[in-house]
Amino acid sequence: MQEILLSLLLFTPLLAALVSLFFPATAIQLFRYTTLVANIAQAFFLILLLGSYQNSAGLQFVEHQPWITMDLGSWGTLKAEYFIGIDGLSMPLVVLSVFIMLIATISSWTILKNVKGYFILLLILNTAIIGSFVALDFLLFYLFFEFMLLPMFFLIALWGGPRKEYASIKFFLYTLLGSILILIVMIGLNLSVHDPSISGQLVHSFNIIHMSSPINFISFSILDPHNAWQIGLYNARQWAFLLLFFGFAIKLPMVPFHTWLPDAHVEAPTPISVILAALLLKVGGYGLARIAFPIFPDATIYFGGFIGVMGVISIIYGGLNALSSKDLKRLIAYSSISHMGFVLLGFASLTAEGVVGSIYQMFSHGIISAMLFLLAGVLYDRTNNRMIANYSGLYSKMPWYAVMIIVAFFASMGLPGFSGFIAEIMVFLGAFKSNSVQGPLHESIAITATLGLVLAAAYYLWTLQRMFFGPFNLKGDITSDQMFDLNKREFIMLIPLAAAALFFGIYPQPMIAIIDPFAKHFAEFVIGAGKSLTLNP
Repeated sequence: MQEILLSLLLFTPLLAALVSLFFPATAIQLFRYTTLVANIAQAFFLILLLGSYQNSAGLQFVEHQPWITMDLGSWGTLKAEYFIGIDGLSMPLVVLSVFIMLIATISSWTILKNVKGYFILLLILNTAIIGSFVALDFLLFYLFFEFMLLPMFFLIALWGGPRKEYASIKFFLYTLLGSILILIVMIGLNLSVHDPSISGQLVHSFNIIHMSSPINFISFSILDPHNAWQIGLYNARQWAFLLLFFGFAIKLPMVPFHTWLPDAHVEAPTPISVILAALLLKVGGYGLARIAFPIFPDATIYFGGFIGVMGVISIIYGGLNALSSKDLKRLIAYSSISHMGFVLLGFASLTAEGVVGSIYQMFSHGIISAMLFLLAGVLYDRTNNRMIANYSGLYSKMPWYAVMIIVAFFASMGLPGFSGFIAEIMVFLGAFKSNSVQGPLHESIAITATLGLVLAAAYYLWTLQRMFFGPFNLKGDITSDQMFDLNKREFIMLIPLAAAALFFGIYPQPMIAIIDPFAKHFAEFVIGAGKSLTLNP
């Protein structure tokens, strides 16, 4: 069973989706509990994985089977594989995915429109997300990456708010643009990389591990790191890196490619906002660390300063927009843009500390952003209104709700004792250290990024002061009868998230022990290979 444990975790939701197709559309409870059982089964498989996982830099639970073989004539042979595995980069994100999908399923109990279609799409989305985090064949990764697009599009377009069509189409077009950029580079890499395990014939490989080794590039290919061909001011590898970088940066999202995110969040139903912020954004950061940086380490160093600056711009710009937001959900959406900027900054530092911080930030932000969007959804479910100015003194009417939102706000602003603090302090350590270890970041970039912490404190504390303290007052068509405290289902969703944010803030070692071996290997490899290729073109 251990040989296929990762596949069982990956495809259990898809199997549940296929079974759900045969249920009558009126069996609402059956769809809910089928999805919940699939999530619980995933959690069981995850516990088995964690029980056997070794804290090392190498891949574990690897499954490697032939998938596609195609004769290309004089070009050689095309080969794609069912190749999956986990390491210190993917394991935290797989843990996060299983946890968040379980919470999102419980949150989906309020969905009453076309329940069958909703839960089937949710299960398909589950498999696509986890598949993206474990695929080690580029074509397989790309298929999972694309499979996320359609379920998310329909989940926003059919179950979203008043401007759901606009938000879903905008999300689709932005994500499609990023996918096209990634597709171009994937094809170029496949034609440029051969499978070293097969001698006597030219077999073009989609294997990401093969692509990360310079010796596997075909000598006459345009992406060969030792090839002297030049295109304009930059060589082909630098252009390919930029296409990959911007393709994944759209998903992250990085300013100025972020504009699809606030609209998608505001219009999406609460469970989909949770999945979008907690999981889908992380695919962008994961793609950079798994594909773009290791395959193009020379270009990573060359553009490292630019990447760090773009991370800082996202941190500050997202914070300023959150400060000016009048809608609670839009404020949280812009705070996500700001916090994902720290992911870029940490990876750009090319230090073990910075990489640990980036991966920990993706994990931590997933927990905290899920809690924030659930809390925004609780308020919207009661009043159909998210405008901050319409509420005052809510603590007197909803004390437990106020306690939960205070916990979430403090965790998100990086208060010590919460997981966000650990992530951000590691990112700053890496960013400040970068220049002293031949990394691409100057100390001034890290110093500027600290403004993001000040802005986070400002927009969260100001929101708390306006909405929860002072005299109780409601504006618009909101009545005091609507302002009742958390119910049992909402406590079941929120308490595990609050506990996780506290636990991983007070005792981060279990997760850091998983991440650290990968982070050290990643930083050493990218800097070592990047310097070598730069000095010996």
